[in-house]
Amino acid sequence: MTDKRKTDALIVHRPVFIDSSQLSIPTLRILKDDGTLYPDASLPDIDEALALKIYDTFLFIRALDERMLASQRQGRISFYMTETGEEAADIGSTAALTADDMIMAQYREQGALAFRGFSLDQFMNQIFSNELDLGKGRQMPIHYGSQALNYMTISSPLGTQIPQATGYAFALKTQNKPNCVICYFGEGAASEGDFHAALNMAGVFKVPVIFFCRNNGYAISTPAHEQFAGDGIASRGVGYGIKTLRVDGNDVLAVLKATQEARRMAVEQHEPVLIEAMTYRLGAHSSSDDPSGYRNKSEEETWRAKCPVLRFKLWLIAQGWWDEDQEEQRKQAHRSAIVNAMKKAEKIPAPTLEDLFSDVYDTPPWHLQEQYDALKAHIRKYPEAYPKTSWRLDHE
Repeated sequence: MTDKRKTDALIVHRPVFIDSSQLSIPTLRILKDDGTLYPDASLPDIDEALALKIYDTFLFIRALDERMLASQRQGRISFYMTETGEEAADIGSTAALTADDMIMAQYREQGALAFRGFSLDQFMNQIFSNELDLGKGRQMPIHYGSQALNYMTISSPLGTQIPQATGYAFALKTQNKPNCVICYFGEGAASEGDFHAALNMAGVFKVPVIFFCRNNGYAISTPAHEQFAGDGIASRGVGYGIKTLRVDGNDVLAVLKATQEARRMAVEQHEPVLIEAMTYRLGAHSSSDDPSGYRNKSEEETWRAKCPVLRFKLWLIAQGWWDEDQEEQRKQAHRSAIVNAMKKAEKIPAPTLEDLFSDVYDTPPWHLQEQYDALKAHIRKYPEAYPKTSWRLDHE
């Protein structure tokens, strides 16, 4: 049996300890903050049509996040999470994929879904959990999923999608499919055991997966320097034998370039890749969070000046592909469409009680049927507390 462990390492005769300073990981950047290119920058494969689709998705997500967060504050929806400041990370990377590559998201990648073509009505039906929601109202708002768009349904437990991505990629490899999986997560999720198991398996089995870490500086309220002592998340990829790249997550051209190259390696060479996108969450962690308790305004303003949307807009204008009139027209169009779709979704009835488990069991077990009967009796007894559901029982 051949010993495949490293046998050509430098031999020393006194202890030599290695620390993170001896592993220097550069950051890929193509666009300056003012929207101009670095002189020696290598552009991604991008034309006017793709550039404008990316930017229009930026504008749509900004409008959607603004309106939905306001709706949560008004009590119209229960929960919401914005991706303000991080749009270049998921939208730019998704733009590098093919439509049949699988996306496994965490919960701040609505931009990726919008880029793939998830309709505004589909967004609203999920957020309002009405009877047209693809998930049948079984999930919290922003837990999207679309089989048609190859976007795996989001689950709340942190990091569960990471080993699932390795497994899905292994299946793609065994079936000789020319596709990959991209798996999104934050640097906080990289502290979960699932992260380490997934990267180790991917490195050993050489599967076509792109692990995309959005390092936005905070795991809810815990800053990065209190999460880990190493050099970010990228250094971990090297340790697991995975091709690794760090990119400016607020530079959409750099993200696009990095992911195009990562996809090529994943699909053509069956090399798993880890991309760490350095970005910043300008908004709260969620509608339940108040970031003023753990960070200051000056920090936020520093990052606001690095806005990925503004940076890309300036580049588009310099190409002659965009102007301020187009900007205002598209913003207004998105705002109007979102308000109209929201009003429509609010009027659509909630899913039926049967949809709680209608396609989960062929024949519901006795204890579930017993609970279901008890629930219906409870709603009939207190109909005023369940206005979205009680009216349906009256018609049974």
